[in-house]
Amino acid sequence: MRSTPPASGAFHEFLWQLFAELRESRDPDKLLRHSLRRARDFFAADRGCIAIREPGNDHARVLLAYPAESDWDLELLAELIQGRVPRVPRGTIFSPIARHRRPWGVMVLRRDREPFEKGSGRKLTMIATEVAELIHRADRERLLEVRGRIDGKLMRPLSATDLYYQILDGLHLLTRYDHSSALLIFEPASASLDLVAEQIAWRKAKSGRIGLRFAWPRKLAGLMSEGTVYGFDREGARWREWTAHGAEPLAAWLDEALGQQGAGAPREGAMLCAPLGTRDGPLGLLELTDLHPGKFGVHEVEILERFTPLASIVIQRSQATESLQEKMLSAERKHAIADLARGVAHDINNALGAVLPLVQQMRDDLVSDAVSREAFAEDLEEVEQSLQVCRRIFGNMLSFARGSARHLGEGKVQRAVQSTCGVLADSMERQGIRLDLAVPDDLPAVAAGQGDLEQLFLNLATNARDAMPGGGTLRIAASHADGQIEVSITDTGNGIPVELLSRVEEPFFTTKPQGTGLGLSVCRSIVSEMRGELELESRPGEGTHVKLQIPVKQPR
Repeated sequence: MRSTPPASGAFHEFLWQLFAELRESRDPDKLLRHSLRRARDFFAADRGCIAIREPGNDHARVLLAYPAESDWDLELLAELIQGRVPRVPRGTIFSPIARHRRPWGVMVLRRDREPFEKGSGRKLTMIATEVAELIHRADRERLLEVRGRIDGKLMRPLSATDLYYQILDGLHLLTRYDHSSALLIFEPASASLDLVAEQIAWRKAKSGRIGLRFAWPRKLAGLMSEGTVYGFDREGARWREWTAHGAEPLAAWLDEALGQQGAGAPREGAMLCAPLGTRDGPLGLLELTDLHPGKFGVHEVEILERFTPLASIVIQRSQATESLQEKMLSAERKHAIADLARGVAHDINNALGAVLPLVQQMRDDLVSDAVSREAFAEDLEEVEQSLQVCRRIFGNMLSFARGSARHLGEGKVQRAVQSTCGVLADSMERQGIRLDLAVPDDLPAVAAGQGDLEQLFLNLATNARDAMPGGGTLRIAASHADGQIEVSITDTGNGIPVELLSRVEEPFFTTKPQGTGLGLSVCRSIVSEMRGELELESRPGEGTHVKLQIPVKQPR
């Protein structure tokens, strides 16, 4: 015989004691495990389980069971979770458990020989409701903790690319999407959206489509409202919106633009789309997709609604910073070209100074009919040599100027060093500087624009040249190991005083009469964009050593 059915007072005492035990817990699994075990004991049930159904999945699975080897009807459990109450077997009580504002699980108790006492189902519902509230609190606190970590990362100084992927990684932690996510940035000048970041969750990889540009249809402009989140589920070949904003054309456009992820790619079943923007206008578009229709709901919409304002602010800040860096690079490049022009003026003047008297003499010989074929040929050869010198000087300067366009791609360190040495060779020779190069021809490419590399080496080599007005040695060496290219640039010049060493990389700080103070600051910025490192060592009277670590470009 079983013990006397618990009285109402006994139940409330049990309920109070149970939640005193669980009040401090922040682990949903522990909350469920403890409450199921205690409920089974209180109701003297032979078996108990908690089953759940993941969003977008019609099938139930047993999360916890006591005893562990007990059998359960999964179809019945799925019906109970979804609120479709079929004929419940005798000796069974149950209560649904909501999570993330949707049906999520069910707590079930069973007796094998006799039914439960009247009112037991209602009491189990009270237990399950309180457990759901504790789980909601734990989920909310975890969400705030994760948001705090994500916000901290986003507020740090990051390159644009790092920032974009931090946004997508953060959303993956918050929403657990299992197909893909994408960030597109709006380009007002061309009325287009550029794909700047894409995570492929189903194969745990980044996309190979970064940089694609998509024309933005004018008919969709009204759907770029800041703060709105659109939710869709796939039904056959089309998307059905469940957020009731009339945004199904946007889902169709995204499906056409981003839906093709290569052979073997699974089809998206659910989508969330959130426009990004500020009071100044639209910034871009976030897209999250999952494999299963129904995976996203009101909970995920609210997460995006709270997340997108910060994402918009940090993207706008990053764009402003990037624009400023572009202006700094442009200013430094213009200064470098002007400095080069001053430096080569002497060499060009010498070359043309030798040509002018020869041409005048050749003209006089022709007028007086005193031309000697041998002398004329020698004079033409000297003219040709002088013009070749001018051509080489102008060619190197033109090559440097053409390399100024900044773009993603791959750069060759050896080519950048050669270009720099070609530009500075004459001025170094004039100052008595010996150039010592140890740069292999077979170095792999790095993930940087060729113009950025040439700017980097030109700035560093120019600093080294200017530090050796009385002559010396400039050594540039490079090697490849462990996915990095290490470049060292060493001069035997004046060195940098200790009191100035900590300031030389500050923008606008310079010790040169006509310097801009941007050279080393720009170098640091370029190396940072390459995700590399720059180290500077200097001793007064001995010289300066700069070491660069630049990551090799990885194949897609």
